[in-house]
Amino acid sequence: MCGIVAYIGNKPATPLLVEGLKRLEYRGYDSAGLAVVTPNGIQVHKSLGRVSVLEDKIAQQTDIQDAAVGIAHTRWATHGEPSESNAHPHVGKTRQGHSLALVHNGIIENYASLRTYLEGKGHTFTSQTDTEVLTKLIAELYETDLESAVQQALREVTGAYAIAVICDIEPNTMVCARKGSPLIVGIAERSYIVASDASAIVSHTTQAITLDDYQVVRLCAGKRDKFTEEQGPWAIEFRTTTVDNVPVTREVTELEMNLQQIELGDYPHFMLKEIMEQPESIRNCLRGRIDHREGRVVLGGLNEITRDLVRAKRFLFTGQGTAYHAGLIGEYLMEDLAKVPARCEYASEFRYRNPIIEDGTVMVAVSQSGETADTLAALTEASERGAMTLGAVNSVGSTISRITDAGVYLHVGPEIGVASTKAFVGQVAVLTLLSLFIGKRKYLSNDAVAEYLKQFEQVPDYIQRVLEQSDHIKTCVERVVDRDNWLFLGRGYNYPVAIEGALKLKEISYIHAEGMPAAEMKHGPIALIDEGMPVVFLATQGTQYQKVMSNIQEVRSRGGRIIAVATEGDEQIKQYADAVFTIPPMPDALQPLVSVVPLQLLAYHAAVLRGHDVDKPRNLAKSVTVE
Repeated sequence: MCGIVAYIGNKPATPLLVEGLKRLEYRGYDSAGLAVVTPNGIQVHKSLGRVSVLEDKIAQQTDIQDAAVGIAHTRWATHGEPSESNAHPHVGKTRQGHSLALVHNGIIENYASLRTYLEGKGHTFTSQTDTEVLTKLIAELYETDLESAVQQALREVTGAYAIAVICDIEPNTMVCARKGSPLIVGIAERSYIVASDASAIVSHTTQAITLDDYQVVRLCAGKRDKFTEEQGPWAIEFRTTTVDNVPVTREVTELEMNLQQIELGDYPHFMLKEIMEQPESIRNCLRGRIDHREGRVVLGGLNEITRDLVRAKRFLFTGQGTAYHAGLIGEYLMEDLAKVPARCEYASEFRYRNPIIEDGTVMVAVSQSGETADTLAALTEASERGAMTLGAVNSVGSTISRITDAGVYLHVGPEIGVASTKAFVGQVAVLTLLSLFIGKRKYLSNDAVAEYLKQFEQVPDYIQRVLEQSDHIKTCVERVVDRDNWLFLGRGYNYPVAIEGALKLKEISYIHAEGMPAAEMKHGPIALIDEGMPVVFLATQGTQYQKVMSNIQEVRSRGGRIIAVATEGDEQIKQYADAVFTIPPMPDALQPLVSVVPLQLLAYHAAVLRGHDVDKPRNLAKSVTVE
């Protein structure tokens, strides 16, 4: 959940590292630090807070400006409170007196026993982190070769890691490795940029190698003391092995990301930019996937397993947070459109019970990053028990996309804002396509599929009509933004949308909000409703409209303030609601793609009005790669 960027090449490393940290700050932002190799040894600088604090701190440090090898990190605390002592990089001393520095994403689960062992060897610790334990373990095992010491250390640790390590006695060498936490090696002109996320390297190269679990890469440059323009061409040795020192070959891939996609442009926040990008994101998601001539869905990633999917007896959807909510909608879609039993489960709970995986079970892992630790663990558990596995992810080349039997990419573009918006809509779109893909081959008629697809292609325009209500939504939110307790209620397909809307409000405005089925409200939570309490209803016209209207009147009679997401042209609801946001009329199965958008805008405006950092909410990171 932190960010790593490292550089070895023919340019000054420090400005490149700081630039990379800024692009990675959405992955962790309670502290930052860097370490570079200089003629005077390894220089380490850390700061508490944002990357800008570190940037100011090192601005006058002239001795680090020419360094051509360095590692950097922006942290989201797991072990130890945010502080300079707990910030990365961490340093260690070898038995020969050499210094090494390390940055780390992940969690070392057996750090306590390793720390006891290292203290017995005379090592002292200055932080509360598991990372410092790994650093000193590598230092303890160091003999004459950094790569060998890293390999030995990683054979002793339990947990997840993505690391980059440098050592003063090998000033032109960097060693990196991963297990359970993403790490890529970007290949630029006469240089390599290592990062935990493609956003840190895309301004320099789109050619990259993705490391797999238990793989180690050694980068070794031509010998020099510092960067000079006169050096001319020089080579960097690139060697990839396993932690057991078995050579492996990795393919170079093209990153599906460009610099413009991760720039803020004219928007005040990435979250607003990504909300406003949703019409185009859905067009990109649908591009090439609808065949009007045949009236069918085209999902090339499923071609080889189509027969097995059609024979599937049960679908399991799994994810965490927003992805879990998308999976809940997938459950509704699969049973409604394909008539296949389905269930959505929290990935974090799935692996810690004794789940029943019957013959013919398909698990669909939903994740924006494709690296979510809990989801990966659930996926592995299901696969080992015999389930077919699919991935619905946004990041091309991510771990989930590589370990599943097949999958479908979202193609909505990179998402920088911590609170997911366009990725959620992309996930729902992909699960809708999947359900139609299977439904067409089982129970849905050609005419029914054709009508769904016709309506589906209107969704980008429908979302645009909602986005045009942004100022109206802001005005309505201004009247209730001071209230600290909210309810979000919906039925059917809009129940998962309600809990997603509540999550968005919690994540960025820090307002306590709960989402639930509208009918559940009177089985206890109705006791919370008092005068002026905001209650958001998903009250679109559909099969359960009249039931929702009854729930609205129950809340209204107790003094609650009604905010309704309704269907365009609905005059009845205006009699009962204090504020109304509208979406165009559409089939129930497609409504979540659009009905969530006003809730995203509601949360965004509430957070801004409360003065919060929308893109970097407290205690949260974009990709949760540790349990």
